[in-house]
Amino acid sequence: MSDNAHDSHTGPIKTPKQLLWTSFFSFVLPVFLIIGLVFYVTRADKPAAGAVNTELATAQRIQRVGAVELRDANRPLQAGADVYKAQCAACHDAGMVGAPKFGSAGEWAPRIRTGFDSLVQSALKGKGAMGAQGGGAFEDLEIARAVAHMANAGGASFPEPAAPAQAEKPAQ
Repeated sequence: MSDNAHDSHTGPIKTPKQLLWTSFFSFVLPVFLIIGLVFYVTRADKPAAGAVNTELATAQRIQRVGAVELRDANRPLQAGADVYKAQCAACHDAGMVGAPKFGSAGEWAPRIRTGFDSLVQSALKGKGAMGAQGGGAFEDLEIARAVAHMANAGGASFPEPAAPAQAEKPAQ
């Protein structure tokens, strides 16, 4: 055997100093690079993406999932015309997305034939592009009053629903 037989099987690292530098650049340096990137990404002085008011953006991101809205349970019920102006007019005045236009007898006639209860259920649960109105800003009775107002303007003669009678208090 020749003395040069092992020369072709040696690697690029020939001295302990080369081994030390290779170890440093392949293991230690990447760890420091990762730590540096983490510090850069988590710096606090960068604004949130698309936010001008960072405090508001942060508050919106960390807000609770549910919200409680307090309403006056003893407020007087609104008339159908008032509810229509506040809730329904945006779509029904213009006839948007298939909504029957206010006062158009031709568009309201097939709907009126289904009956008042059917119209109220469609309004409360939603139909087509119209979202459910039940449980929103108005009570179901107020939505029913708005339905009667719109249908009557389209040729129906539905009476506006009255508020249920107050339960009588027992005499003491």
